Amino acid sequence: MTVIVLSNCPVGLRGFLTRWLLEISPGVFIGSPSARVRDILWEEVRTYSGQGRALLAHTTDNEQGFTFRTHEHTWHPTDHEGLTLLNRPSQPGPSPGASEASGAQGRPPKQGWSKAAIRRRFGG
Repeated sequence: MTVIVLSNCPVGLRGFLTRWLLEISPGVFIGSPSARVRDILWEEVRTYSGQGRALLAHTTDNEQGFTFRTHEHTWHPTDHEGLTLLNRPSQPGPSPGASEASGAQGRPPKQGWSKAAIRRRFGG
């Protein structure tokens, strides 16, 4: 089984992939081509993806039962004790304990009941 996921790629590349794979959702292709055809398709994707990103996942003989490759993606496959994991780059941002509701200025969230909760509880 082979899965190719395209993001922001030319329409012509999607049409090219539909010759060998089934497009089950926009930019998501699945199928069971041979290893040779899969490698040729992946080279075509890398060549014609333009500014887009691509991800290829396919079955193989390892502990996970599959492997994957990326092209122009910020997440990169990394081998960790025999397992292939996706390494996400760290992004500067709020500390792990900070709430997303704290706002862009870093203000703490308001204390007390929301207006909707007050209406629901006390009527009005």
